[in-house]
Amino acid sequence: MHRWAAAILCGIVSAGASAAHAQSFDGPSFYLEAASDERRRGLSWSEGDPIVRGGLSLPVTHDLTLDTNISTLSDGKRHGDAAVVVDLRAAYARQIGAWRLAAEGSYHAFPGASGQGYGELGLTGGILLGPASLDLLAQYAPRQAAIGGDNLYLGAKLGVGIPGTPLTLSGHAGHSSGDTRNAIRTARLRPDGSYWDHGVALNYHKGLWTAGLGYANSSIDSAADRHAGATIIGRFGISF
Repeated sequence: MHRWAAAILCGIVSAGASAAHAQSFDGPSFYLEAASDERRRGLSWSEGDPIVRGGLSLPVTHDLTLDTNISTLSDGKRHGDAAVVVDLRAAYARQIGAWRLAAEGSYHAFPGASGQGYGELGLTGGILLGPASLDLLAQYAPRQAAIGGDNLYLGAKLGVGIPGTPLTLSGHAGHSSGDTRNAIRTARLRPDGSYWDHGVALNYHKGLWTAGLGYANSSIDSAADRHAGATIIGRFGISF
């Protein structure tokens, strides 16, 4: 892991623990699910193949959470034929009435694929409006050799719980841009330069069980990346 990424994660942990060590918080949570594709920001990380993923979320304080997520990638070429991605994240969030603000640092590791790991910083601001929520987010990956420059993602997410049902309808849109120092490496996250992505999803959650059906697409030309076009994604899992 790059030294700056480790320092960021340690800094978030230290700040959060000092500010809120006396507050109560929930215990750890786990999830395991299968999905028809691993799509992130409109791009398939698994060459369009089905995947299995799981994760652990560990609250350190009332406001600070550490997450680890692992997903299979079917030796996806986007990330150097990596078989899996391991996402490490530290997030500090505050809720004030209907408003919330979160800051995070994350690192994406690709075991067995040399020189592919990279880190990101993120800020999210959101509001709850009855059964609906709106989030605006910015995620920035500083200049790193692994991604051939830097990368900025700006997006918005809207979610609405359907009253009287275990269903949630959500949608998102976002824009990726950044500086290019190495075109081959930059193509990992921006295969056609700056681009837009969007999607909608209907999710079910009752008891331990979750399921979802979503649509994802991007403005990327199919000639630049054949795994960035319109697709339907299904998933099914368990969380506890």
